[in-house]
Amino acid sequence: EKEAEQHFKEVGEAYEVLKDTQKRAAYDQLGTRWQAGENFRPPPGWNNAGCRGSGFRNTHVNHSDFFENLFGGGQRNTRHNAFQTKGEDQETKIAISFEEAYQGTTRTLQLTMPEMGNNRQINSKKRMLKVKIPRGVIAGQKIRLSGQGGGGIGGGARGDLYLEIELQPHHLYRAEGKDVYITLPITPWEAALGCTMVVPTLDGKVEIKIPKNSKSGQKLRLKGRGFSTRPPGDYYIVLEMVTPTADSEVVQEIYRKMAKEFSFFNPRATKDFELEPNL
Repeated sequence: EKEAEQHFKEVGEAYEVLKDTQKRAAYDQLGTRWQAGENFRPPPGWNNAGCRGSGFRNTHVNHSDFFENLFGGGQRNTRHNAFQTKGEDQETKIAISFEEAYQGTTRTLQLTMPEMGNNRQINSKKRMLKVKIPRGVIAGQKIRLSGQGGGGIGGGARGDLYLEIELQPHHLYRAEGKDVYITLPITPWEAALGCTMVVPTLDGKVEIKIPKNSKSGQKLRLKGRGFSTRPPGDYYIVLEMVTPTADSEVVQEIYRKMAKEFSFFNPRATKDFELEPNL
């Protein structure tokens, strides 16, 4: 609390009074002005009025009245005596699709939150919460919902709720941070000769150009076509060369002709792939 430091000072002063005989007697005579008379010389009869030797006369001293003077009593100052604390922050995960992450969406969640009842027992309470997922969120990002966490104690404010974004698996796309990747199968002749084709993206279909002599594993980048963060991510097209299966005599004959025509070509023509002699 804002006034916690002052409260602790007052408690310290109360302790100083109660543990010291003269100070207790001073409080009997002077009330809350005991500190002003702390260092004066006691007049005759002082001990008879409030103190006998080292003992403490408690026939008319009410300790609860003493603390009530310091901190207040009754309904006027109950805020000093009530214990208030903010509720705990809560965290949960929410799985959304690539399209929802890219475009934004609204979800209705059913949450089970711990709440403190009137009997001061912690109970589980179900809550329905409508949540707006902003456009351009990415996996691992946390959305803070202020005041939607655990309930406070003694009338304290609620904690916050954090939603951690998870992306559901997609049959085409995968994500690396704010960038989106797609694997594009191509034929050997498309890779060798180059071509133009249409590919899907999170923002609709686009036409791309496959350059001549492309290789399997090569990446083509569409700048700013990834998740719409600030700045936006990129969209990568990873080429994957796929060869026809030689499951017919016609296809096998074509491969035999290719082997003859391309006899000069050896992709393993490096010393790293030299064959070991037969043992």
